[in-house]
Amino acid sequence: MDPLKVGQHVVIGENVTFGENVVIGHNVIIYDGVQIGSGVMIQDNAIIGKQPARAKNSILPEVKQLPAAIIGSGCTIGTSSIIYANAIIADDVFVADLATIRERVTIGEKTIVGRGVAVENDCKVGVKCKLETNAYITAYSELGDYVFVAPYVVTTNDNYLARSSERYDHFKGVTIHDGGRVGANATILPGKTIGKDGTVAAGSVVTKDVEPEMLVVGSPAKPLRQVPESQLLRNQ
Repeated sequence: MDPLKVGQHVVIGENVTFGENVVIGHNVIIYDGVQIGSGVMIQDNAIIGKQPARAKNSILPEVKQLPAAIIGSGCTIGTSSIIYANAIIADDVFVADLATIRERVTIGEKTIVGRGVAVENDCKVGVKCKLETNAYITAYSELGDYVFVAPYVVTTNDNYLARSSERYDHFKGVTIHDGGRVGANATILPGKTIGKDGTVAAGSVVTKDVEPEMLVVGSPAKPLRQVPESQLLRNQ
C-alpha cells in the first residue's frame, strides 16, 4: 500500500502530517497543522481541523485560533463527519458517518462514536466507550472509561434554558463515571452525575445523581434495584 492514498477533490492545508498507510476518500478537507497517525482511514466528505465559529450571543469564550486537531493511529473517520480544531482523537477510535466532535474534546482509545453522534465542546470521553446513533453529549461533560450511551440519549447543561444571566453561574455538563450505562431516549439534566456502573433505563429522565451500581427507572428517574453482579464492570 502507498504511504498515502488520496481521493479526488481533496484539500490538504499547510503543515499537515501523516503516518504510514493513510487512506483519504473523495472531497475531504483537512485544515492546517492537523496531525494524522498511521493506518487511518478518512472517508468521503469528512472535515478535520475546522475552526469553530462563535455566535454573537454565545456564552462560550471567544477564541481567535485554536491548535490543530490530532488523529491517532488506526482511526476511522466516517463519511461526512466533522472533527473540529483542538480535538484529540486517540488510537483506534471509530467515528461513524455524520458524527460531530467539537473543539477541545478528547476521545480515548478504542471508543466508538456512532452515526450522527454530537460531542460538544470541552468534553472528555474515556477509553472503550460506545456512543450510539444520534446520542448528544452536551458541552463540558465528562465520560469515564467503558461508558455506554444508547441511541437518542440527550444530555443537557443549562438549567435556565438560555433565558437569564443567572444561568452562567450554574452552567454545567453531566458526568458519567466508569462503566456507566444510559438506555435509549433517556434525558440527563444539567450537572447530574451517574456513579460507577450506574445504569439509567430507557426513556428515563435523570433529575438527581445516580448512585454507583444502581439502576434507576422512570420520569423522574428513581432507584429500582442494584445492578446485577454479573453486569458490573469489575466482573467482565
